[in-house]
Order: sequence, then structure tokens, then C-alpha cells
Amino acid sequence: VQLVESGGGLVQPGGSLRLSCAASGFTFSRYVMSWYHQAPGKERELVAVISSVGGSTNYADSAKGRFTISRDNGENTVYLQMNSLKPDDTGVYYCNAKMRNPYKEYDYWGQGTQVTVSS
Repeated sequence: VQLVESGGGLVQPGGSLRLSCAASGFTFSRYVMSWYHQAPGKERELVAVISSVGGSTNYADSAKGRFTISRDNGENTVYLQMNSLKPDDTGVYYCNAKMRNPYKEYDYWGQGTQVTVSS
């Protein structure tokens, strides 16, 4: 199982970034996918989540109106479009894949991609 994030970097306040998370080794279309943010010295927090077929999304209050989560089940990839970035958005962004059945919960994490918002 692999989740590989990309697209992070240094951006000025007000700028945009598009993060990608390429998945392999599991049936991507069966998993709920999420993005998490871990700011320096803080706990990891949920930013956005998208259902397995992409019909439902949810966002943290801090992300609403600025970030958009999407997925391409044909490409086994989930995206996070981040607009109007603020210095508080700085940190590591992690991709998460989760699926639950009556017998087991499957929970996978990527290694993260660094986003720095600074002038």
C-alpha cells in the first residue's frame, strides 16, 4: 500500500497550491479519502474528506470556501485545491485512506507534503 503526496511548496499569502495524493496497492474506489494538516508543534487535524465515489465532501471550518477536495477514481488520485492561502495554513499535509467493513478497519497514511505560506 502506498499513498504519495505531492504539490507542496512555498507560496505567498493569498496564493494557491494543488496537492495530489497518488494511491496504489488497494482498491482506491472503496475508500473514503481525507486530507489532514499538521501545523508546527500542533496535533494533526482533519481538513477535508470525500466519500468513496466522490458524491459527498466535508470541510473543516478553516477550509470552507477556500479549499476543494476532489478525486479521480480512474487515476487513483485525490486532490486538494487550496486557494487564498494564509500563514496559518503552513504545515505538513497528509493524505489518508480509510475503509471499514464488519470485520476490520483499514487506515493508511502518506508521508506528507510540506506547505509553507510566507512572504
